[in-house]
Amino acid sequence: MEVEAMALEMPVVTGHPNRRGFRGVLTVVGRASDRAPSGARGNRVILTRAATERAMNSLLGMAVDYTPLMDGHDARRKIGVITSAELVGDRVEVSGHLFAHDFPEVVGEIASSYDLGMSYEIADARVCEASRGVWAVTEFAFTGAAVLKREKAAYRETAFGLE
Repeated sequence: MEVEAMALEMPVVTGHPNRRGFRGVLTVVGRASDRAPSGARGNRVILTRAATERAMNSLLGMAVDYTPLMDGHDARRKIGVITSAELVGDRVEVSGHLFAHDFPEVVGEIASSYDLGMSYEIADARVCEASRGVWAVTEFAFTGAAVLKREKAAYRETAFGLE
């Protein structure tokens, strides 16, 4: 098993009212998505390992967003931040915190939900057609992530949970 990790050094503030910790599996690397991600024009995608390794440092400090129905992305509804990212085997694992004081209703809804997943947001993507309806992403930068119902995520193996 190979692990690559990095994190923003955040000062410890015990009981901080606006930091509710989370951990999640953002995506799977080197395998085709179960369904087409938003923005892929109906194509399933594969994030290549090399491209993901190059993009890992772009995850730190990126926002976590949501939609009221927990079914997609809305980059204008930022509710948290990613402070740590690891490539563990074929999984991109992230952690950070949600802004619990600023968005108590949203954090409460997430806390009472089950079977949540994540979805990545990327920009500057370069793709090549790997096979019928599957794009291989060979270059990109992470620009954020969304928390959503796992059934709506492009990868069913994603996960999201509060700490």
